[in-house]
Amino acid sequence: MKKVTGSPPYLPAPLGVLSPLVFRRGPLIPKRLRTWFTNTPTGGIFSSPSTLLLWVIRGVFLALSIGIATSSLIYFDKSSDLLGGIVSFVLVVLVSIGVITADAMARNKQITTVSAVFFGLLMGFLLGELFWRALEPIIREYVPRLAELARLFTTVISCFISVSILLQTKDEFRFIIPYVEFSKQLKGAKPLVLDTSVIIDGRIADICDTGIIDTKMIVPRFVLQELQGIADSSDKMKRNRGRRGLDILKRMQTNPKVELQMHEGNLVELREVHKVDERLVVLAKVLGARVVTNDFNLNKISQLQGVDVINLNELSNALKLVALPGETLTIRIVKQGDQVGQGVGYLDDGTMVVVEQGRSAIGQETPITVTSVLQTPAGRMIFGKMEGRSPSGNSNPVS
Repeated sequence: MKKVTGSPPYLPAPLGVLSPLVFRRGPLIPKRLRTWFTNTPTGGIFSSPSTLLLWVIRGVFLALSIGIATSSLIYFDKSSDLLGGIVSFVLVVLVSIGVITADAMARNKQITTVSAVFFGLLMGFLLGELFWRALEPIIREYVPRLAELARLFTTVISCFISVSILLQTKDEFRFIIPYVEFSKQLKGAKPLVLDTSVIIDGRIADICDTGIIDTKMIVPRFVLQELQGIADSSDKMKRNRGRRGLDILKRMQTNPKVELQMHEGNLVELREVHKVDERLVVLAKVLGARVVTNDFNLNKISQLQGVDVINLNELSNALKLVALPGETLTIRIVKQGDQVGQGVGYLDDGTMVVVEQGRSAIGQETPITVTSVLQTPAGRMIFGKMEGRSPSGNSNPVS
């Protein structure tokens, strides 16, 4: 992969938050304005239908705001107060632009946060009114001049406490209706949760390039942190593996055929779980997703807990060349086998081929006849014998 030097390249949404972790050097601020109007390095506001619709709504809002500002300017002009009209016009336009700018900058919005703030304010106003009704007779009796200020202060305190509590417990906040339980309904294919091993492996990026994956891929925050820890390791081999994983993530981010999303992993179910593999399984179970991994043990753990797993090794084995007993293959024998007289070669896809009495042909390409195929979870092995020889090593007589 091409090595990137200098200031960090642009990382598109929704994984722009990766930039502080992946690229520790180089300023990111000069490119902040660019992220307001683009989701991919090559696409603009037209990169997806939802993004286009969002900018249309923002444009309509700005147009309505300018109309309101113009109406206020006309109103003040009729009242012979042109300065007041200009001030109101500029103020309305600036506030509208500020609202659109704040909305564009806050890219990772969560409905749970919005709901917590909304219901916190609603509860705060209600509690503030109740507290004021209780305190009003006392305050109007002793300090009537501070009555309105005390009412405002009581409402502000109630709103702050309500919003603060709901924001801190938003993952546990649910509407409780007796005897009714709501479950999340998934539309379309299940999302894919990526494991650390499958990111470092890199084949997932090649699969994404084919366009065969049409579902959302999720990278949990704790997986990214584990990758960063490996990339910062003092061991050179581990450090190279970690950096390769980060490069693979960057490559997938810039792939327009892939929807890659960062998940904070701040679910209630994960609070008491600390091991990365266990957290992956729990997260996939909560999200109704499938785990993508190369780890044999994680594969088994996920299956035991009822979570669907995609093992890239099994997928690779399924796509390998099918060899049936009796077929003829031509391979190059590269080394000797474990048993006496055996030679070992490899197919183009990496499948090991063990050739009986093939040690004498090391370094040569020779036709062999397949005798058997052994399929294991770790891969596939083909056993064969050289053409014109019996397994015992004697040449077949020619009549």
